[in-house]
Amino acid sequence: MPMHVYPENALTQLEFDKVAAILLNYCQTPIGKELVQEMRIHTHLKYIQTALSQTQEYKFIKSANQYFPSDFVLDIRRDLKLLGIPGAQLTGEQWLIVRRLTDHMHQVFRWFDAERQAAFSNLHEVISTSYYEKQIIDSIDIVIDERGTVKDNASEDLAKIRHQLFKRRQDLRRIFDKVISRLAKSGYTADIDESFSNGRRVVAVFSEYKRQVKGFFHGESDSRKTAFIEPEETIELNNEIYELEQDELKEVQKILRQLTAQLSPYSSLLLTYAHIVGHFDFIRAKALLAIDMNGNMPQLQNTACTNLINAYHPLLFMYNKVSGKKTFPVNLQLDDDTRILIISGPNAGGKTVSMKTLGLNQVMVQSGLLVPVSELSQMGIYKQLFIQLGDTQNLAFELSTYSSHLMHMKHFIENANGKTLFFIDELGSGSDPHLGGAFAEVILEELSHKHAQGIVTTHYLNLKVMANHNKGIVNGAMQFDEVKLEPLYQLVIGKPGSSYTFAIAERIGLPKHLINRARKLVDTHHFELDKLLNRTEQDLQLVQQERRDLHKKQKENDTLQLELKKVLEKEKHLQQVNLLKEQNRVAEEKFTYLKEMERNLKQIALDWKKSEKKEDVMKNLYNLLFNKNDKIVINKLAKKVDKQYKESSDPILIGSMVKLKKNYQVGEVIGFKGKRAIVKVGQLPMNIDIEDLLVVQKIDLEETKEVDKLRKVNISEIGIKIKKINEKGKSSRKN
Repeated sequence: MPMHVYPENALTQLEFDKVAAILLNYCQTPIGKELVQEMRIHTHLKYIQTALSQTQEYKFIKSANQYFPSDFVLDIRRDLKLLGIPGAQLTGEQWLIVRRLTDHMHQVFRWFDAERQAAFSNLHEVISTSYYEKQIIDSIDIVIDERGTVKDNASEDLAKIRHQLFKRRQDLRRIFDKVISRLAKSGYTADIDESFSNGRRVVAVFSEYKRQVKGFFHGESDSRKTAFIEPEETIELNNEIYELEQDELKEVQKILRQLTAQLSPYSSLLLTYAHIVGHFDFIRAKALLAIDMNGNMPQLQNTACTNLINAYHPLLFMYNKVSGKKTFPVNLQLDDDTRILIISGPNAGGKTVSMKTLGLNQVMVQSGLLVPVSELSQMGIYKQLFIQLGDTQNLAFELSTYSSHLMHMKHFIENANGKTLFFIDELGSGSDPHLGGAFAEVILEELSHKHAQGIVTTHYLNLKVMANHNKGIVNGAMQFDEVKLEPLYQLVIGKPGSSYTFAIAERIGLPKHLINRARKLVDTHHFELDKLLNRTEQDLQLVQQERRDLHKKQKENDTLQLELKKVLEKEKHLQQVNLLKEQNRVAEEKFTYLKEMERNLKQIALDWKKSEKKEDVMKNLYNLLFNKNDKIVINKLAKKVDKQYKESSDPILIGSMVKLKKNYQVGEVIGFKGKRAIVKVGQLPMNIDIEDLLVVQKIDLEETKEVDKLRKVNISEIGIKIKKINEKGKSSRKN
């Protein structure tokens, strides 16, 4: 059921027709454009939810630069309807277009794989009741080639006819070439040797020689200098070719009729394909419009309510976007507790724009269009929309502006209910301020009692006052910079606004004595109240500025806290990484130790079998298994080995003295086995990787003693120097 709109031009007053015109330009297909023209303002939640979700999903596809099949834009509904008529015949070119449509739908069905069906479930609903029929393309491909011509092998008769045609045309070409050659030697042919007349091949000769050429005369050129004659030798061949061409045409038509009859059961399916293409084009157009106007999907409610957060007037946003101007958002709320919002303030301050922002966004949402509001906004569903904007004087019925205004109000009051959204611009204007203001109060009270929701703009002081005493009616004000004399285009809920009458008069330079006279004529209480509203609004602007500054500092503080948290998390992560590295290092050392132990045990097992001195083997085994102070022993052994041996760069040969890098044991190389050396350490031969060995030479004991003496001398000299330095330091401190 569509929304009831009053008056008939209400949507035009809200400029919804301009939105539809922009949307129309985004459409590529005739069906898509028809869907735009048929748009209705719906009141069924499920329909609106699906339409908005489809547009939101397509918007995501376009914003992410993903591909979606949308290249078929032709309207072939008339051809497809012809397909369903018994005895009809589609041409080869028409079948090519049908094939393109079917192939396009194949791409669409393939696009919706299992993953995309889940991600874009609302878009998938468009094709959920249809299917792809492979037989259509297969049947067309058997008969029609890529140029739209019926194939030679479409039937046996056609293949025979075309084969004969080919042979006859070859014969005709051969004979005709001989005739032209003969006539050219005689000088009979004109500048152009040959031509065609009524589909038959003719020779072009000078008119004065036309009687010398035997054949059928087909006519002369406009200048009568050239005659066209079908040579006698080719007349019979031309007749045969003509008959074969007629047979070919009949056979082609027969094949096309058979193909049409064969695929006629799919006419309704193909029509469904065409409508699916148009529907996707319509959704695509809505998505492109949403991208241009920064449209989003609000949270839909199945009740009459509105909570707009950072809402923009769609058209104003797009126009300002093109011209580089700033557009100011509106925040407002309407529900059963806050039914009517009275907006006051100076002229040209944005009262009507704020009202239209809600109105246009509401009809757009209920039409399935995304709107330029925050995604946190909540928008309900209204079943009636009443609008009264601007001068509604009706000359045809001799109604004044105020009379026409009251006629509209009569309709509002008689038909309003809890599902009604209304907008009234300058309520009560056009009459005596006191009487018009009184009627305006009564109208608002009645609309509030009927639980209708809406926005009213006014300058009447009594309406600003009544809002504070009536439940469900609240004040709102458009802010104004009194110093710069500029509107701020910001709506503030909860307070009435001043009209800034005298302030504006003073700023534009009206004579002061006129302004003072006007002040005296105004009721004292009225003037004081307007002055109070003026001062209150300025104070509120200061408070809001301080709030913005506080909010900015709070955001900076939140940012710093977030950065600190990131640093702490990073440091914690580094500690964990270092801990894991250390654990891995310990594990690697343990693994190496176990591998070395396994290798040593295997060697001892071999030695046990070969050695006659079992006691030595057992001693080695005992040392291997029960030496708990390996590191201490190795360190001591390293010091001992370093005193007795020095490293050498000589190559490792049999007989070389070598040191084991891992445990500093020294042995003699007694053989090689591949890349490993057999080293005899004590009585135990060991199989060790060559890379783990260093060649060493024994140090002479006398040299060692001399080195130790030098070290002792150096150490004693250093001790004496340190002692002298300390004594100097003590004497300087005493001084």
